[in-house]
Amino acid sequence: MKIARCEYFESGIFWAVVDIAQNEVTPISGEFKDWAPAVAAGRGISSVRIAGPSLPLSKVRLLPPIEPVNRVVVAGANYAKHLVEFGLNAPAQPVAFLKAYGALIGAHDPIRFPPLTEELDHEVELVAVIGTSEIDLENPLACVLGYTVGNDVSARDLQRSGAAGIGMDLFAAKSQDQTTGLGPWIVTKDEFAEGSPKLRLTLKVNGQVRQDGSTAEMTWDVGQLIRFVQQRSSFACGDVLFTGSPAGVGMGTGLFLHEGDVVEASVEGIGTLRNVVGKKIRV
Repeated sequence: MKIARCEYFESGIFWAVVDIAQNEVTPISGEFKDWAPAVAAGRGISSVRIAGPSLPLSKVRLLPPIEPVNRVVVAGANYAKHLVEFGLNAPAQPVAFLKAYGALIGAHDPIRFPPLTEELDHEVELVAVIGTSEIDLENPLACVLGYTVGNDVSARDLQRSGAAGIGMDLFAAKSQDQTTGLGPWIVTKDEFAEGSPKLRLTLKVNGQVRQDGSTAEMTWDVGQLIRFVQQRSSFACGDVLFTGSPAGVGMGTGLFLHEGDVVEASVEGIGTLRNVVGKKIRV
């Protein structure tokens, strides 16, 4: 099942079941926290109530599939080849941090080019969506509702601007307003094999492949990342977890994003974000 957070000029913002074959979305009744735990538990479409008639998929705006009250957790340094691009050794444990909600954009929204950076970079990622606040550390994947696509757009020059002895400035690099794609929808975990998904990730810029990897290459799988984060700061129903990016980012290739670039981030079995880089903001 595919679930999207949508905006339609007559209906406002709502969650919906997506039917790609019929090119339609059907609104869901109730808040995310009301029906998500049942979906995460595997009860499928029978656990959601329909709120109204279907709407054309092509007519709705696909929003990031997360409520403003929820957290965006990002796990980094999770692909060995990606670490080589940064000249870093593999860490002994996962690395995680928070991204501001205001950094998120939908599947077809423009990427804002922030005024403070000259090195705007891309990172395609598998993103896990948490479907319940009850996290079982012995079976962490049980809390997962499903998966979506992320493009963790980063300002690399700002990332390196942290004070000596303090480290990278991940807040400035990762939380720039309206830069990070998330969507186009959540695909529930029952559509994937049991365990941490092993899926191909690709990212293209103007049709040219920049990243091509697999989640099978992750150092820590989805369950291990959830356990690590939960032991430090509890997940809530609706939070999302970026799980890291494979090699091929601009930091390693020298190919950063520019005004007008068409950026397509895809994860096998889920979908594609297609975002165009806007004009650089001048101050």
